[in-house]
Formats: sequence, C-alpha cells, structure tokens
Amino acid sequence: MTFEQQQTGGRGQLRGLKVVEFAHVVAGPLAGSMLADQGADVVHVEPPGVGDAARAMGPSKDGHPLWFKVAGRNKRSVTLDLRQESGRQVAQRLVAWADVVIVTLRQGRLRAWGLDWESVHQINPKAVLLQISGFGATSSRADEPGFGKVGEARSGVVHLTGFPDTPPVHTGFSHGDAVTGLMGAYAILAALHRRDHDPDFDGEWIDLALFEPLFRLVEWQVIVHDQLGSTPGRSGNQLAVAPAAVINTYRSKDGEWITVTSATPRSVRNVAKLLGFDEAEFATVPQQFAGRARLDDGLRAWVAERTAAACLEAFTRAEVVASPVLSAADIAEDPVYAEREDIVTIDDADLGPVRMQSVIPHFHQRPGVVWRTGPALGQDNHLVYRDWLGLDEEELTDLEKHGVV
Repeated sequence: MTFEQQQTGGRGQLRGLKVVEFAHVVAGPLAGSMLADQGADVVHVEPPGVGDAARAMGPSKDGHPLWFKVAGRNKRSVTLDLRQESGRQVAQRLVAWADVVIVTLRQGRLRAWGLDWESVHQINPKAVLLQISGFGATSSRADEPGFGKVGEARSGVVHLTGFPDTPPVHTGFSHGDAVTGLMGAYAILAALHRRDHDPDFDGEWIDLALFEPLFRLVEWQVIVHDQLGSTPGRSGNQLAVAPAAVINTYRSKDGEWITVTSATPRSVRNVAKLLGFDEAEFATVPQQFAGRARLDDGLRAWVAERTAAACLEAFTRAEVVASPVLSAADIAEDPVYAEREDIVTIDDADLGPVRMQSVIPHFHQRPGVVWRTGPALGQDNHLVYRDWLGLDEEELTDLEKHGVV
C-alpha cells in the first residue's frame, strides 16, 4: 500500500468510518468533505468520462480548475455508470460496504437507481442515509431540481440581506449549499452516535432540504412574525434584529473598511465612552437602542477622521470589538491565520504546491490532516473496487470494457 493510501482514515476523529457519496456539486460533497477531513474513508462516485460537474466550477490555472482541488480533497474518486444495470449492482455493493450514504439525486431517480431510503435500508439495515434535495423528500415538490441559491432565497436570509430600498443580496459564495453540507455532517454524526449506543439501531434516514439549515439558523424570524406580526427587512450591515445596539461597517480615512460590533450592554457603553458621549445616557439596553442612530453616526464620523491602523489601535485600548474587512489577499498575510495554522500548503499533481484551508475545526489530541488535493477522475477505481469491495480482476476488467467504470 502506498503512502497516500495509508493516509486516508489514519488521522482525525473518524478513522474507520466508511462513506460513499452519490452526490455532486456542493452541498452533499461538502458534508462528505467534513467527514473526510477528520479521517473517514469517503468514496466520491462520478460518471465515467465527464465526472462531477464541480470539476469544472470556478477559475482555472493552466487549464486546471482550482475549486475542486479543495472540494474533492481527502476523498477517493471512482467512476460508475448508474444508468447501466451492472453499474447499479456495483452501487449496491458500495452501499453494503458503507456506514454512511450521501445522495443528492432527485427522488424519482433515487428510486429508479435503488438509492432511495427503502432500497438503501434493505441492502444495509445499519446504514445512515443523508438525502439532500431542493424541497425535501416528503414535499409535493420532491422531484423538482434545486440549487443552493434557491435554498437561500426560500430560507428568509436573502430577504434580510442588503440595504433598505435596494434589491435583496445573496452572499458572495455558495452559502446555502455550504451550510446544508455542515448541517448534514452534524446530522450524520448525531445518527452515528445513536448507532453506537442503541442496540436496536435500525439505520437512519436524514431528509434535508436546501432551504432548511439557513432557515433554522435565523432563530428569531418565525417567533417575531408569529408573536409581533412583523416581518423584519433589510437593514444593511446593522441587521434587522441585532444582539445589541452597535453593528455596522465604517470606512476609514485611508479607505479601509472596518466592522464594529457589540453583543452586550457593556460593549455598547465602551463605544459610547470612546466617542466621548455621556455613558449614563447609554446605561440600559432600551437607552442603547434608542440611541442607536447617534452611536452609528458618531462611529462613522470618528472612523472617517482616522486611518484604519489608528482606529484599530484605539478600539483595542477601549475594548471595542472591531476588525478590518479582510480580502483573500489579506487573509493570506494575516498573522492570526498564520498562528492558527488555518492555511496549509499541499502538493498537487497538476499545480505543484498549493495553499488551501487546513482542517477546521482544530482537534489537539487527534487532529485531521489534508493528505491529498482533489483526485483525478477515477483515480481510485482499482483501490476501491478491487481492494475494498473485493471485485476480482476479471469482473473489474469486464466493467471497464463496457464503460461501467
């Protein structure tokens, strides 16, 4: 076994966990990535020849797309044509092998290919199935396609994001997909915990719609509408419902943007004191929210008269929580990111050394590791099919001959 083969599952919290994902693009594969980063053996199943559409997403260098180098890292890539019966038979063997199955196909396609809950549960009664779809498997729209931005729009988040009297704004990355991936990974681990402690565990079906994770995270929106009859709208960077009276982004004398925020009454009083206001006028939470505009206008003028460096130094002395708005270039040079070892350098077969996010969160006793970038399409066919599933050479050769793998 090569050094690379030894690395998978050898580090992190999830050593020995076996995952197969019939999932493409962002949400499902990100759930698998969270598990792979912590040492799980994750097999990413892709159609022969074309592979996951994610392989072509985003910017490229020298003809090599960059996004998948991160999105596919720490995983095994195998090719499998699920449109052929022999391919679906191999898929069943992968399901039988796995502890966790991740799918993002439409409900009808899952049933046709034997990857729906009933089929997975029959093949492997102890398996945990994470099913991600646009509208959920139990809705009347179960067979409709869905993407993360639609999930964001449905969640309430986009309605709240942007400035008053301007169009709603989506965040600048795959927000809905990413949060769904995180929620999916959390749900998988919750199910596995029960599996390990419940002798009567009979598998689990996690049914997650793309709008639901973000919807859950905006904790106050349903109860505010239910109890007050109001529908909060866009408030720029101040937030429609904020934990405390100060939150906004301000531009410094040298053109840098700084976010200043508060979450406690004391933090608001620190801002008032820094601005030279009478602290007694901001002693209570109602007083602070009543004076919100005065604090905001005061901070805007105060920051505009100073350089970003001078502002941040003064904020630190006054115990006012603030940060410059960092770009990717800023992050690459930021000392705290370096101290946290949040960026690692990995050798890539196409590009040589590349930098990317390290395994996050950090575990100190048994940390995860980035041991490979996104693999080439089908790079692990022989390892997975022959060594892990036990297909003999004749069977594998026949599958290759007929374009199944």
